[in-house]
Amino acid sequence: MTPMRFEAQYGSLWTALAEQVAEAQQGKAVDAALLAARYRRVCENLALAQSRAYPVHLISRLESLAQDAHQLIYRRQDYGLRALGQLLRVDLPRAVRAEWRLVLVALALFVLPLALAFGLSLAGPDFPLRVLDARQLREFETMYGDGKAHVGRLREAATDWQMFGYYIFNNIGIGFRTFGAGILAGIGSAFVLVFNGLFMGVITGHLTRVDLGHNLWPFIATHSSFELTGIVLSGAAGLRLGLGWLAPGRLRRLDALRASARAAVPLVYAAFFLLVVAAAFEAFWSPAAWVAPWVKYSVAAVCWTLVLLWLLLMGRGGARAR
Repeated sequence: MTPMRFEAQYGSLWTALAEQVAEAQQGKAVDAALLAARYRRVCENLALAQSRAYPVHLISRLESLAQDAHQLIYRRQDYGLRALGQLLRVDLPRAVRAEWRLVLVALALFVLPLALAFGLSLAGPDFPLRVLDARQLREFETMYGDGKAHVGRLREAATDWQMFGYYIFNNIGIGFRTFGAGILAGIGSAFVLVFNGLFMGVITGHLTRVDLGHNLWPFIATHSSFELTGIVLSGAAGLRLGLGWLAPGRLRRLDALRASARAAVPLVYAAFFLLVVAAAFEAFWSPAAWVAPWVKYSVAAVCWTLVLLWLLLMGRGGARAR
């Protein structure tokens, strides 16, 4: 068989394999069984071409194609790290920006009550006592008192890990309650956002007014960038869920709810990631007595900048690269 006839007979196979390899390299789903079968046939073609001393350009083409397919089929597994990197670098920030209107609504529902409650609590004791009773306020004063509770203690590593588990449970619980309440036509998520903002504003304002801010602010400064953003995104996911119920459009209400749930999932993932990072800082960094407050404030500024850059800039550009 002449080289020209050989190429004419098997050229369509080589082209099909090359196209399939290119699609797989771009991250598109391909038929793995078909890819393997074509790879084996191309290896047979390569062996035959080499045994018959076909032209160098033909053998080089087959060698390159076989090598690309081999690397794709037998590449070292990354245990999902590549997919996780794609999710964090591209998919989640894009999903957040796609729902920017709901994110802004959730931000307003959380921040405005927080700022109002902080200002009223800073002005005097009347407003905090309308939201919390005196016993609860005393408990927070004790918690953030000098040399008390978790603030500024020199803890053992085992205690830090125990607190890490506690903070994960607590933070994720807040996030999922904020999201899950969205099933109540979004009103539940809105209520949880307002309540959490009001509660945090009262506590921070009251503790600042009673001269415990020197313990409070260095403790919460760093992890607040992750925790507060995670709560807002959880609320936005809940509002998305509720919007599917309130405004189904041309879909049946149940179908619209399912579609809204799918759209909300990336926001939940983003919130989950941020709340886990917040738990790590809250357990290992925030209570560290050996770190000066100005260092914690500097790290907090960096963390806020990174969170905003992640949400606003990551994943922009051309087609996704996997």
